[in-house]
Amino acid sequence: MSPALLRGIDRAAFAVGFAGRLRHAGIPAGLTDIDDFVRALDASPPDSMSTLYWTARISLVRRHADLSAFDRVFAAVFGDAPPLPPSRRSAIPTGDRDDVHVPIPTGTADDGPGGGLPWATLPPAVAQAPESDTALRLPERRPSALAGVAERPFDELDAAQVTLLGDALRAAVAGWPTRRARRHAISPTGRRIALRPTITRARRTGWEPVEVVRERPVQRPRRVVLLCDVSESMRAQATAYLHLMRAFAVVAEAEAFAFATTLTRLTVLLRHTSAAEAVAQASAAVTDRYGGTRIATNLRTLLTSRHADAVRGAVLVIGSDGWDSDPPHELAAVMARLRRRAYRIVWLNPRAGAPGFTPRAGGMAAALPYCDRLLPAGTFQDLLLAARQLQSVTCTDGLK
Repeated sequence: MSPALLRGIDRAAFAVGFAGRLRHAGIPAGLTDIDDFVRALDASPPDSMSTLYWTARISLVRRHADLSAFDRVFAAVFGDAPPLPPSRRSAIPTGDRDDVHVPIPTGTADDGPGGGLPWATLPPAVAQAPESDTALRLPERRPSALAGVAERPFDELDAAQVTLLGDALRAAVAGWPTRRARRHAISPTGRRIALRPTITRARRTGWEPVEVVRERPVQRPRRVVLLCDVSESMRAQATAYLHLMRAFAVVAEAEAFAFATTLTRLTVLLRHTSAAEAVAQASAAVTDRYGGTRIATNLRTLLTSRHADAVRGAVLVIGSDGWDSDPPHELAAVMARLRRRAYRIVWLNPRAGAPGFTPRAGGMAAALPYCDRLLPAGTFQDLLLAARQLQSVTCTDGLK
């Protein structure tokens, strides 16, 4: 250790004792935090009380709510410590730094010098000047670019921010769950004997099954079908929903469709390697975007097309505000058919997160009884939460 501070102590015993005082004050300082503190003391031996304070605070405090309790414990333990020279950072003139002022706590020990901790310091050989009262400055903690725009409405974001959050959506669905398929594949760790390959190989050994071939069930991603409303009322959310559909199309091999007055399949276009190019091509392919809305007609078109089998046993995700020019009873009838065929039906509504929201739109009110879940989707934070909730749909009660 440094000859100026905490010389000749057992770092592990010191860290354990100090962490015990923090836990007594309600701060959850665990073994991992103690190990980080010991390693920090070894990597950068403190030469001032300021350095020791920040080393302990960074290593042992994980929550902002615990800062006041930490300051009280630190002041009580080290309040009677001998004066130490200021660190190099604290010696920087105040006018030359542009970060945030954070004062170091001061106080008086309640258990005498050291506060009952296993530490030892020797008086300095040469008289040192008292530690300066100059406030230590901590660099400002700035939010990430993702956190800064996650709660903003879609119409306030530019193209670069939408692309950034589209990458976050793709990462959110990276762990999409799988389901057991009917097919089997040869595997050395399988429990089931593959009869046909085993008999085929037994022909080489006089029909004696010397080599037993085993197989296991094939795991495939739970099928997903997504439909995005690109009508005029969904203009602000259309691009963001295309990024959501691209995330599922790339990761979970989902089927993606956009609709306004007609239904357009976008699965192949959204699987482009470039997110910006995929969204641009998908937007150009939808010729009726920003027009009227015919939800019931487009859902019926899906059920009568050659892609109708994709809905069977799949998670059906519909992104729309529920404003429909078709009669509500037609939407209710087609939703009843989808409910009998799909595994789950999840409706993403950009207006569902508003305070006091009620499904007053005729289409939304007609479709809601056949939905397993109605999720808000007015911001990218809502879409990220919805993507995580969709990963639990393989469980029977995953959406309850």
